[in-house]
Amino acid sequence: MGQYMSWAGYLLEALAVTFVVAIGLVVLAMMVLFVIDRSQTSDAVRRNYPVLGRFRHIFSELGEFFRQYFFAMDREELPFNRAQRDWIGHAAKGDSNTIAFGSTRLLTAPGTALFSNAAFPPIDEQTCATDPMIIGPDCRTPYTARSIINISGMSYGALSRPAVEALSRGAAEAGIWMNTGEGGLSPYHLAGGADIVFQIGTAKYGVRDANGDLSDDKLREVAAHDRVVMFEVKLAQGAKPGKGGILPAAKVNKEIAAIRGIEVGKASISPNRHVEVDDYDDLLDLIARIRTVTGKPVGFKTVIGDPAEFQLFFDVLAKRGPEAAPDFITIDGGEGGTGAAPMPLMDLVGMSIREALPIVSDMIYAAGLQNRIRLVASGKLVNPGDIAWALAAGADFVISARGFMFSLGCIQALKCNKNTCPTGITTHDPRFQKGLVPEDKYKKVARYAKQLTKEVETIAHSVGVVEPRQIRRSHVRVVQPNGQTVSMADLFPRPVTSPAKP
Repeated sequence: MGQYMSWAGYLLEALAVTFVVAIGLVVLAMMVLFVIDRSQTSDAVRRNYPVLGRFRHIFSELGEFFRQYFFAMDREELPFNRAQRDWIGHAAKGDSNTIAFGSTRLLTAPGTALFSNAAFPPIDEQTCATDPMIIGPDCRTPYTARSIINISGMSYGALSRPAVEALSRGAAEAGIWMNTGEGGLSPYHLAGGADIVFQIGTAKYGVRDANGDLSDDKLREVAAHDRVVMFEVKLAQGAKPGKGGILPAAKVNKEIAAIRGIEVGKASISPNRHVEVDDYDDLLDLIARIRTVTGKPVGFKTVIGDPAEFQLFFDVLAKRGPEAAPDFITIDGGEGGTGAAPMPLMDLVGMSIREALPIVSDMIYAAGLQNRIRLVASGKLVNPGDIAWALAAGADFVISARGFMFSLGCIQALKCNKNTCPTGITTHDPRFQKGLVPEDKYKKVARYAKQLTKEVETIAHSVGVVEPRQIRRSHVRVVQPNGQTVSMADLFPRPVTSPAKP
């Protein structure tokens, strides 16, 4: 009996030692992982949440197997589903975006756009390449845009310093433009050497005088930067048509206040519209003023509410002549959403880009101004099919905000308005910002833009054209409620161009 007790004692002692050693190894391993995660620069979640952040990736991998039984499928999440985000993630990393065993997309859902492949496409796929396009050819300083895909307006303030810097460097690397958003021109927009579109919001941040009015002197200061290539007057954005920009007080630090010309620690709320613009004549006067002062192309951004009301713009323009026309028009869809906004405006106000874009394109075409006014599309267009559809609908360029946020590492945490973004993109909390390292992230921004362009060119080649802007509505078929498809050219027939206009 004593012998058994002795062996039991030895066993318990060995188990105790083993347990202590195991605990020590676990603690040591966690310390090593903590150091690795904190020092690495490629993953903001792991950098901000050492060790714990790894579980997100583990669960994401396991989710591929569990979702089909218990959770949302790849195409079911909103506002962007997993398939859309994964495509962007793979493109940003430079990974393959090929898939196997068929599409997971429901191809019979009403509204689905399908492209009509050519019976005999060009032999050499490399012949399909994007051509540069001139914007504002009659300006003192026209702009030659090299890419069909560019970065939409996101202000410094709404975005963090490292996020803006990474986007700037990535845009320069990819040869695309970057819109400042309404928050003014920061040093971080200029840091990467990208082409910059300066957006003038209703509060005139960055170009306002002491009374908050538009300042010609400030306009000249901004235009003096070689990298500032165009100006955009913002009338409305998809997240909140009819309401000005909202920057919570927690985000208004000393630097942001200085750039915008506002008070530190006070919420930055823009007027609902430009106080000096009461009608379309006033809008054209404002555009002419900015173009005269800066010498650079000027356009405006808006959301379509009533197409008949927007037609009045072209009626006014017809009386004033094509020389009064804006150099570009940016149409944002009601599904836009990077800005902080009240839910009713986010959910219920503004026409979808899928309906608005072809309507506005037809208005430009009917006025005979398709070679004078460049049309820019925005609103949840983040994947190759979205871009190709927009070009077919009549866009000359497509801009994206959330697509490029995903390329930076956004995980759709839906905390953009709370200053607690876990990936450091929309926060000014240093604890979270340190997770976003521009020296690493800018490469992902550039890769996403390049891969997106390449795959749009692949679609263009498939339908039988040699340049993406040659994709026509006749190349797109739209699924109807009865399951059959109808040519987009039949759904949105082109109007006859007025012979009286160039």
